Amino acid sequence: MLTRRRFVGYSALSSAMLAFPSWLRSGFAQTPTGSAQRPLRLAILGSVYHLGSNLQTIGDRFLVGYPHEGDWHIPNVQVVSVYVDQRVRMANAAPTEFQRATSGTDRRGQRLHTAEHPPIAQQPPQGQPLQGLEEPGPLSDLSEQRSQQFGFRLCRNIPEALRCGGSRIAVDAVLAIAEQGGDYPYSSNDMGQILLPTYDWFQQCAHVFEDEHHAIPYFNHKQLSFSFPEAQNMVETAARLKFPLLAGSSMPVTWRLPDVDIPLGAQVQEAVMVGVGRFNGMDFDALDAMQSMLERRKGGETGVKAVQLLEGDDVWAARKAGRWSEDLMSSALSRSDTPLGLTVLDGRTQDLAAPGVLPQLVKDPAAYCIEYTDGTRATLLMLNGAIRDFNISARVAGHGLVSTQFFMPPAPNQTYSACLAAKIERMYQTRNAPYPVQRTLLTTGLLEACMSSRHRLNRRLETPQLAISYQPPAESQYART
Repeated sequence: MLTRRRFVGYSALSSAMLAFPSWLRSGFAQTPTGSAQRPLRLAILGSVYHLGSNLQTIGDRFLVGYPHEGDWHIPNVQVVSVYVDQRVRMANAAPTEFQRATSGTDRRGQRLHTAEHPPIAQQPPQGQPLQGLEEPGPLSDLSEQRSQQFGFRLCRNIPEALRCGGSRIAVDAVLAIAEQGGDYPYSSNDMGQILLPTYDWFQQCAHVFEDEHHAIPYFNHKQLSFSFPEAQNMVETAARLKFPLLAGSSMPVTWRLPDVDIPLGAQVQEAVMVGVGRFNGMDFDALDAMQSMLERRKGGETGVKAVQLLEGDDVWAARKAGRWSEDLMSSALSRSDTPLGLTVLDGRTQDLAAPGVLPQLVKDPAAYCIEYTDGTRATLLMLNGAIRDFNISARVAGHGLVSTQFFMPPAPNQTYSACLAAKIERMYQTRNAPYPVQRTLLTTGLLEACMSSRHRLNRRLETPQLAISYQPPAESQYART
């Protein structure tokens, strides 16, 4: 049980130890002390390791622990190796740029602080007077600092991360987090897809697994790949080599307000989800969350027949034509805790679904229209300027409208990532994925198809490649406590 005394102790100790490695080595370990089971050895592969990156937010959970079911949970996991793609690229391309990024300074040697991330005074070592000590800037590479604090190996390539410098696999699981960010962003294609190296990283790991006849659990953060054929190959490779593969975002497993799900086996007629974000960004998270509910409908998942991505005034025209149900959109909007418009200006509540309101607030709307093979319809509305959260409403036979918010606590803690860390850890320890990777395969294909629709002047596209069938887990997987 996490008492007030333990909480205060953890908070003070954790902050001090993150700043001073000697405190860490003497007072706090990566894994729980006294555990009868050998800690699972983890290799982490990531794009960037700076404050607020997905690698930092999720990877640090396996270094210092995370809140879980009303207590502070320290995984029985030891991070033994880390590969940071941007760090290696910068070291190979331009040593002076690499030194600048890892030191947290700009081209003139000035600290990389912003108004959102000002310098922070830290506690000094015992016996020394209090002084203002700056933290690294928000885009500073943290890998060297974390390596010294937690004792893991920084690796120059992925095989080295798996073998920890030896000749054989020396880890028990892989955590892969590819993301955009930093001074060396990944390129994009003519459809606007960011060419993240998720498939390349996976293939490098799979080659090592196959060469050594030893495959280990693998987690891939968010979509499997920007390419659906590559994503298919990843799933097929994991099945062939017989290792558990889990993927996806935090949104399907975070808390819901209220605590509801679509009853397993219920007949779903239509769903509308409202959220925010840009193309090829949070739209995947929203599709992933929506799919985590809709897959529970009668017969399980049988795939998607067609998609269409609408933009701008075409969204309002589609609304007027009844492309999605008005009551479902209104129901989803009513679950938002972040209404903008008049509510922000002077505190008045406002019906966002009332005629004329959304066009005034939202200047760049987008609608992801999805037609499932079994006749179910779903629409994701990205409404930048109207709300700042993600909410869904579905029409379920015998249950009326089932609506909820996918609760995303704000930075810096972003505790929804702890919900995902718990699922990842369970997969590592049991070698069984808590939910099928076919969900992420489908949402990966959905996002690619929607981006293709946009590239083809927002045409409706048939999607025979998305005839993906699978059964959801009987038990809902989102956080309850």
